[in-house]
Amino acid sequence: MTHANSPAPDSPLPAASALASKARDFRLRMAVIDCETEAALDRTRDRHGRTVHADAAAAARAHRDQAALEAYATHLAPHAEALLDAARLALDALPPARHLTGWRAVLDGLASSAAEIRRALDRPAAPGSSAERAQHAALWPHLTAWADHGPIASNLADQRDGRDHKAPLTDEEQQLWTERARAAQTRGALELTESWYAADGQPITLAYLVEDDDSTVVALRGDPGVPGWQVIGHFAHEYEAGKSLPAPVPPGVLRSDISRFNRPAPAPELSLQDLIRDVVEGHSAGDASNALLGAVQRGYAAGPMVRLQELLETSSQFASALETVQGRQIAARLSALGRQIEFLTREVEEAAEDLGATVAVLPPHRTPVLRTRPRPAVDTTPPAPPPRASTTARHR
Repeated sequence: MTHANSPAPDSPLPAASALASKARDFRLRMAVIDCETEAALDRTRDRHGRTVHADAAAAARAHRDQAALEAYATHLAPHAEALLDAARLALDALPPARHLTGWRAVLDGLASSAAEIRRALDRPAAPGSSAERAQHAALWPHLTAWADHGPIASNLADQRDGRDHKAPLTDEEQQLWTERARAAQTRGALELTESWYAADGQPITLAYLVEDDDSTVVALRGDPGVPGWQVIGHFAHEYEAGKSLPAPVPPGVLRSDISRFNRPAPAPELSLQDLIRDVVEGHSAGDASNALLGAVQRGYAAGPMVRLQELLETSSQFASALETVQGRQIAARLSALGRQIEFLTREVEEAAEDLGATVAVLPPHRTPVLRTRPRPAVDTTPPAPPPRASTTARHR
C-alpha cells in the first residue's frame, strides 16, 4: 500500500475507534496464542530449559503459526488498510515531535507486512502440506509485527477521533496552582500517581496535592524532578482528569529489536535451590565447590549471580532511558550495585576454587539420621508419655 493510494482526507473511513478495536482484538488473541504455545514448549524441555522433544516443539510452533494467521484473517485482514489510512491521517495532523519519524517507519513496516499476509491469504498452500507449514512459518514475523506494533496504529486512529479538552487555565490560574503544587512538593505533600506522554511528546503526570487534610488531583506538564514544570489543570478525581487531559500515546521500548512474541529460546540454567541442594547432598569439598562455581558461571548457561548482575545492569539502562532526573539517579545506584555484584562474583569464584583445592570430605561422625524408624515389636510396651506440665502456673 502506498500513500498515494490512501483516500483523500475528506473521503469516508470506517469509525477510527472500531478500527482500533479490531487491532486490539488481534493483539489479545495473539497474547493467548503466545501463552498457550509457551506452555506447550515448556512440556518439551527438561528442568534446565533444554529441548528434549524436538518433534513436539516443532508441532507446537506449527500450531502457533496457523492459529496466528487465522486470528489475523478474522480480526485484521478486512480492516488493516483502513486502519493504516486512518493512522496516517492522524499522524500528518500531529505537531512535530521526536517520535513521529519512528512512528511513520512503523506504519510503513506494518503496511509491508499486511501486503505479505494478504498475498498468502489470497494464494494459500495445500492444507496440511509441508508447503503450508513453511508458508505459515514465513508469515510469523509479519503477524508478530502487527501484534507488537499494532498499538501504535490503533492509538493514532483513536487520536483521529479527537478529544474535547477543557479550556486551559489562564496564565494567572496556572501560576497560582503551580506555586501551590511546588510548595506542596517541598513539604512532601505532592503525591505522584500516574505518568504518560501526550502526542506532542510532552510528559504529563497526575498527582494528589494535599493541603489541610484535603487533596486535589492536579496535572503537571514536564519533569517533576526538575524546575520548570507547570500545573495545567486541577480536577475533582482521576476519572475527570482522564477525560479532560490529552490522551496517552504508546510508551517507548528499551530496545527496538525486542519482541514479546519472538523471544529467544531460554538458555539452560541452574536455580539457586538446585545449587543449595547439591551442597546439602554433597560429601566432598569438590561437591560444594562445583555448586558455588555454578552460581558464578559466565557465558551461555550463566549462573544466578551473573544473571543478577545482568538484571541490575539492564534495569540501570531502563532507569536512564526514562530521561528524568530521578531515573538518572536511580540508574547510577543500580550501576553501582551491579559493580558490587561483579566484585562479589569474583570473590565467590576464588572461594569456590580454594574450597575445591582442599581435597577433603565430610568426617564419618556426621552420621545421617534414618527418616523411618523401626516399628516396635508386638509385645513391647509403648514408652510412657512425658509428664504433663503442672496445671498451676505462676503469672507475672
